[in-house]
Amino acid sequence: MMLLSIILDPISDFFNLTWFDEDFYTLMLRLVINLIVITIIIRYLYYPITKRKDYLFTYYLIGLTTFFLLFSLKKLDIDTGMGLGLFAIFGIIRYRTDAIEIKEMTYLFLVIGVSVVNSLASNKISIAEMATVNITVVIVTYIIEYKWLVKHLTRKTIVYERIDLITPDKHEEMKKDIEARTGLNLHHFDIGKINFLDDTANVRIFYYAEEQTMSDYHNE
Repeated sequence: MMLLSIILDPISDFFNLTWFDEDFYTLMLRLVINLIVITIIIRYLYYPITKRKDYLFTYYLIGLTTFFLLFSLKKLDIDTGMGLGLFAIFGIIRYRTDAIEIKEMTYLFLVIGVSVVNSLASNKISIAEMATVNITVVIVTYIIEYKWLVKHLTRKTIVYERIDLITPDKHEEMKKDIEARTGLNLHHFDIGKINFLDDTANVRIFYYAEEQTMSDYHNE
């Protein structure tokens, strides 16, 4: 330690750097808490239902980036207005390469919110209070996701060429035809854009993924 201090002290004095302070322990404690909470939300609440590995990558990195960014900015004594503005910027993130479903956007907002709370909690907020916030979020998410919403209505958009069946009086016939060709038990379907030049229509079908013979159907 003496040798390390002899080497680092001149560098610190020359560049006016601080190698270590007491906030490091606070950072590590809150980081561990934040990682545990977002892992429960992402890996054990969200993923078992959706099976969307691409969003695991997104949620983890956005959660960690938000946590580190706000924890670092907090030490600069940024005012409340700028902090809320920064939070709003993260909250309205949209990816132009692919539209984000409302459920995925909700989980994204949840991960960002938890990371903000864990990073900005001041000394006036005890660890017990911060733990209460995190535990409440996890429990409420679990109850809504696994107890109240036992069945998850999934949707998929298909191009349907039997345009002669899109009339209201042939609704049941069209439903049976789609079920026979897709192998899905439909809850309902909506007819979108109709192209009479190609005799096709965009049809959005809704079904419960848990009730299907194949369990690898996802939103598209």
